[in-house]
Amino acid sequence: MTAAVEATLTTSSEEATRALGERLGARLRAGDVVLLSGDLGTGKTRLAQGIGRGLDCPGPVTSPTFVLVNEHVGRERLFHADLYRIAGAGDLSELGLWDEAERGVLVVEWPDRAEGHLPAATLTIEIAADGGEEERSFRLRAGDARGRELLASLELA
Repeated sequence: MTAAVEATLTTSSEEATRALGERLGARLRAGDVVLLSGDLGTGKTRLAQGIGRGLDCPGPVTSPTFVLVNEHVGRERLFHADLYRIAGAGDLSELGLWDEAERGVLVVEWPDRAEGHLPAATLTIEIAADGGEEERSFRLRAGDARGRELLASLELA
């Protein structure tokens, strides 16, 4: 039986969003690339904070909006990129995201700013604010066999 290519999950609080990220982070390994899309304030950084917890990264995982990429050392290195402020895909060559994707887990917020110029995604996660103030829906799509493996493990958890 083939594992799911897509899954949708919902959280009802910021902590539940972090917990979802932690479940995902506990399963991630070097070479995995996770792309996070969604409007401002939908929870991309909250999910990334949970991923950091799942990777056993000490200290806070904060939005790298002004430095573009933060590195956190845990069970695996976490490279957390925020492309909101890049002027265009040409700015990416200086960031070395391809190298980071090989050395650890790469989580990218606002990947649409560099569409077609990023490493292949293991998972793409689209986040939307739902009915309640803190309710969020997460549409997770597998980008490859590894992504399908991750989706299957999350649905069983």
